[in-house]
Amino acid sequence: MAIAEIRTLDDLIGFLMADFRSCDLKYCDLIGRWHHVTVPVSDRGMELLRSGIGFDGSSVPGFTRLARGDMLLQPDPSTAFIDPFFEEPTLSVICDCVLCDTREPFERDPRHIARKAEKYLAGFGVADESSWLPELEFNLVSAVSFYDECFGSGYTMRAMESRSVLSSLGEEGVDLGIGPKDGYHVAPPLDQLLDVRMRMVRAMEDAGIGVKYHHHEVGADGQVEIECLHDGLQRTADNISLGKYLIRNIAREAGAVAVFLPKPFFGEAGNGMHFHQFLKKDGKAIFYKEGNYANLSDEALYYIGGILRHGRSLLAFANPSTNSYRRLVPGYEAPTNLFFSSGNRSAAIRIPLYADTPETKCIEFRPGDATANPYLAMAAMLMAGLDGIKNKIDPSKEGFGPFDTDVTEMPAEELAKITPVPKDLEEALQALKDDHSYLLSGGVFPSDAIDVWVDYKLENDVKAIGRRTHPYEIALYLDL
Repeated sequence: MAIAEIRTLDDLIGFLMADFRSCDLKYCDLIGRWHHVTVPVSDRGMELLRSGIGFDGSSVPGFTRLARGDMLLQPDPSTAFIDPFFEEPTLSVICDCVLCDTREPFERDPRHIARKAEKYLAGFGVADESSWLPELEFNLVSAVSFYDECFGSGYTMRAMESRSVLSSLGEEGVDLGIGPKDGYHVAPPLDQLLDVRMRMVRAMEDAGIGVKYHHHEVGADGQVEIECLHDGLQRTADNISLGKYLIRNIAREAGAVAVFLPKPFFGEAGNGMHFHQFLKKDGKAIFYKEGNYANLSDEALYYIGGILRHGRSLLAFANPSTNSYRRLVPGYEAPTNLFFSSGNRSAAIRIPLYADTPETKCIEFRPGDATANPYLAMAAMLMAGLDGIKNKIDPSKEGFGPFDTDVTEMPAEELAKITPVPKDLEEALQALKDDHSYLLSGGVFPSDAIDVWVDYKLENDVKAIGRRTHPYEIALYLDL
């Protein structure tokens, strides 16, 4: 049996018993981090796979309280892949989280929420399937150091390709590196990261992740992009989590660190995670209609209307870090206003000009970044879009464009009419508190998951950052 043919738990166990020493079980917490536990391939280990592997949900961010901490991991055999980072032969598999007493899915399990979003779409009527293509942008740096203490705080990231670093390694006055914001599609020898990027892509393909292409990005400081192929919602979220795992470990093997922070370097391009998406009905894409704006169907325009109407609350899931909002600033390609446009990369929703057939017509949601939990962010986008279709939200009548010019050159009174993205995470979380009923449709998002998300992010992100002295405050105020 080939690994791609594994469908059932019996298939998985048979595959394990033939060639492997360990099975590594990976699962995602509410915030978006992976955890894992490893089971030896033995009779007892295989019994555990069948019965479920117990774990303490109260120790997992966003899951249960101490009084009801016992939970089980249930492997999803279809996600199995050969893990290249273990010394002994190991098969890894992504798991669902279930309740011990009932074996029912845990309502806050991000994979379960994504699955419920797909189920809601399947019964929606207008469409029954969604297709997603994510872009993974990140920096490869040679070292990261940081400290956070009572008497000081700071960080350093040593870029691998910037002109200043590489010039210091060569003869005086020789420019060996890439200039600021000048790295887009540079060729070797300026692109120093091609080989390690190719190893990442091979590992992703070996694990079943389709890759469209990869290249150097705009940033001079080792910024790269790997763009995946279209897949279903939950499968794409699995691929994002798995892709980041593979990328980080291969970077480590190469003596580097993969940094997915939205804005790791001041003055350089930030890292987004753009989501190309469209809907299907009976296997046929439904976002194309010749004659409408950008050849978008009515359903596609309503879908855009829903995403933009709920855009400020969506960013609480799509951009859930304080660092996210250091990227969403003027002067770069990151969107700062909620509008749509054909080909305009400053728009929150771009209609790619190169995808203009009934089979390829899609929209691209550009604000998001890789600090998001992909299961929740994509489920929230889908629910917002479907709310737009259900309520026939016309984005033009709502004031969301299309704007096919540089909106920063608009007169101030016109620009003020466009809804801005939240200025920080606290504002996005407040928007989510005020506007989340669309997420509750069909029971897709449990209301307590939204409450936990807001409370966790306020306490562990917003307030934690707000209480600390920022290093730049020393430069600003030390002499006052």
